[in-house]
Amino acid sequence: MEPEEEDAPEELTIETLPDLLLAVQNQLSDLVDLLIRPWNAYQLAIALGLFLFAQLLAMALRPPLHNWMRSREGWPKWRMRVMVVLHRRLRMILFVALIWTTVWIMREITWPSRSYLLGIIANLATAWLFIAFAARLIVNPVLRAVARYGAWIWVTLSILGLTEETRNLLDSAAISFGQSRLSLWVVLQAALMLAILIAGARVVAKASAASIRSNEDISPSMQVLVIKFLQVLLYGAAFFLGLRLVGVDLTGLAVLSGAIGVGLGFGLQKVVSNLVSGVIILLDKSIKPGDVISLGETFGWINSLGARYVSVVTRDGKEYLIPNEDLITGQVVNWSHSNEFVRLDIYFGTAYGDDPHKVRQIAIAAAQSVDRVLDFKPPVCHIVGFGDSSVDYILRFWISDPTGGLTNIRGNVYLALWDAFQANGISIPFPQREVTVLDSPGLAKPAMD
Repeated sequence: MEPEEEDAPEELTIETLPDLLLAVQNQLSDLVDLLIRPWNAYQLAIALGLFLFAQLLAMALRPPLHNWMRSREGWPKWRMRVMVVLHRRLRMILFVALIWTTVWIMREITWPSRSYLLGIIANLATAWLFIAFAARLIVNPVLRAVARYGAWIWVTLSILGLTEETRNLLDSAAISFGQSRLSLWVVLQAALMLAILIAGARVVAKASAASIRSNEDISPSMQVLVIKFLQVLLYGAAFFLGLRLVGVDLTGLAVLSGAIGVGLGFGLQKVVSNLVSGVIILLDKSIKPGDVISLGETFGWINSLGARYVSVVTRDGKEYLIPNEDLITGQVVNWSHSNEFVRLDIYFGTAYGDDPHKVRQIAIAAAQSVDRVLDFKPPVCHIVGFGDSSVDYILRFWISDPTGGLTNIRGNVYLALWDAFQANGISIPFPQREVTVLDSPGLAKPAMD
């Protein structure tokens, strides 16, 4: 005969709810009776006085501490952040120090029972202070608030001895589907465990990303791929590990996620295509952060590679979010794919009376006088045709910083050509037309009123 499971939680029903509420009420009544005893009232008054004294002391210490922090200009950022947190929690820090000092003194000079309530308050204050500091590791404000308040409630219940009744009450509020049972207690456990694991995964991912970015042997595109893969791996492991630790059966979740994946595959086809294209871009290293590209009318440099899009910043400060699929299927001009050297061409013409040999020498010297034009890849100038009124030339030169702009360097070279031609008497022809009005006797004169 199998033994009965006496500790198995009962389902929350109309009949079982009063018993659970009565147990919680009895615990609260015992707590109230404890607080109204004379020495316990004195301890509450002492705790309140210590809190007010800590408040006054914090008000006096905060201004000089703030001024001292402002004078620490050479401090690392992490140290300054720690000081900011300590400055904000100064009242609680002082209260914890004062109440523990009081508890220690009272235990030395009187009976332990006369400092029992002060010890509970000291434990609560210390736990709350520790939780407030630990919650700073969670960046998301909503998740941080949930984790902080949830930990405060649980620590308070643990110190007051109300955990068992609260747990039974939360575990009784449950729903069952098939062989699975989901209670409010399991949900709260899962939320807390996920918050802790995700915060730990974030710290590990951030430290690993900084280490990967500092490795110069890894290309920028490969760095982005490794960092994103590591983030997905860590956050995914934290999520599934958190569910397993609280006893959630992942078999049904796997079947459900497969069904959802099939549905999303049809509805989010474009999104999936962009995600896959992003992985391909990172693997083949065709585009990496810092590259200068042209896509249609968009010209700029790659600011960042995202999972769904690529951020391209233009010279006029606009930031275009181009889907990854467009970069895979469309024609993209990468000005700095294999190297950063870019050749630019400009066209001009001179009069037929000017010596073309001299024109070519002057044009090359003018281009070399511009700062961004490379000397070790010297400019060249060639005749490309004989026009109606000018000899046409092409001037080619190289630059190594396309992120500095192309239009401005062309303009500087044109301006250098203009100054050089003016100094050497080289003329730039332009079409001229003369209109001759013939006096014909067949033309009728306008009538005069």
